[in-house]
Amino acid sequence: MIRKHVLCLSILTVLSPVLATQSYAQLHLEITKAPEAAPKIAIIPFNNDQSIYPIVESDLNRSGKFSSASKNLPANASMNNPNTDAWKTAGVPYVVTGTVKTTESGAFEVHYQLYDIEKQQYLLNELLTVPASRIRQAGHMISDAIYQALTGIAGDFSGRIAYVLRNPATPEQRYTLQIADTDGEQPKTILTSRDPILSPAWTPDAKKIAYVSFETKRPAIYLQDLASGQREKLASFRGLNGAPSFSPDGKSMLFTASMHGNPEIYQMNLETRVLQRMTNDTAIDTEARYAPDGKSFIFTSDRGGSPQIYSYNLSDASSKRLTFRGAFNARGSLSADGKKIALVHRPSGSNYKVAIQDINTGITNILTPTSLDESPSFSPNGQMVVYATREGNRGLLAIMSLDGRFRMNLPSEQGEVREPAWAPQ
Repeated sequence: MIRKHVLCLSILTVLSPVLATQSYAQLHLEITKAPEAAPKIAIIPFNNDQSIYPIVESDLNRSGKFSSASKNLPANASMNNPNTDAWKTAGVPYVVTGTVKTTESGAFEVHYQLYDIEKQQYLLNELLTVPASRIRQAGHMISDAIYQALTGIAGDFSGRIAYVLRNPATPEQRYTLQIADTDGEQPKTILTSRDPILSPAWTPDAKKIAYVSFETKRPAIYLQDLASGQREKLASFRGLNGAPSFSPDGKSMLFTASMHGNPEIYQMNLETRVLQRMTNDTAIDTEARYAPDGKSFIFTSDRGGSPQIYSYNLSDASSKRLTFRGAFNARGSLSADGKKIALVHRPSGSNYKVAIQDINTGITNILTPTSLDESPSFSPNGQMVVYATREGNRGLLAIMSLDGRFRMNLPSEQGEVREPAWAPQ
């Protein structure tokens, strides 16, 4: 049975009151560690297509769960003819085929199939109707569907990542806030400024982004609508204003402020703008992040003598320390199921690595091979982490699977890339 879908996605137009020019800094995908011994999947070039199947092949390769077997193998396949015996002999359990047709309106009909060689049945047999402007999104959506059909986990290929680009060569646009596809393609500028931009944070519906801007020479938190470009100032209190985070229902925001002298965590009701002070300690409390159930949040504090991650229970205002291994643990990010924390961990000396801690067991595993890592952010399905790092004189983003089997770099030729934030699903 063929399932039919119409891909009607609005084109994202990004305008900004402080956007001088539209500058798109392309991120370049570099595979630095490919998965070993991953199940093979053959993505056969789609008929009448040069755009979609390379995206699907690249997506599934960089998932860390599969390796493409489309090249250098004697077997072949076509729509409704998976050539089962040949692929079974070649040891390839899954085959993807497809074809693309142009409609009278200029849109595309994309018919694709996912065939299980062992079971000798189609796992997916779908027909998409795609506007010409959304052909890349169609490729990512197909990858998401295939990934979910084979793993039972929702794919994240059609998601987006926000990041800050720092380019000293352009003083008037030294800092740029951008969003791009998870493979670095289709970058769009949200904001440019000669002053620092920090801490991008998505709203739960992924339609708006909050960030910290120093454009008035003091830190303030702004919220910007991605479709209209309209923005509003949420926090510009005396002293620090930083590290915004939105509640799962989008009604509240946690942020760090020092309006009363010491950096503490505050909660703002976004409808009434009423503030509530959440922490009150002589230490520095910052980097709060809501738990997925909205009943608690994690934050960084040096109240124990060194930066560590704590949890705060919203029902009784109690706090408890979560990290104990290492003299430095900060910049915590929670997985969508609330079971893991990605954090910046210093095991020794000046090495700062991304680590993953299981909240229930407290077991911490160092994830990254580099030594100057920061700002980890989980993918919505919890299978990948994006973070900022340095390699030589390059400041770049890296994406790594939680099992460590796959890693790719996303550098830019136009400057250093920092502060990544993966958009919610």
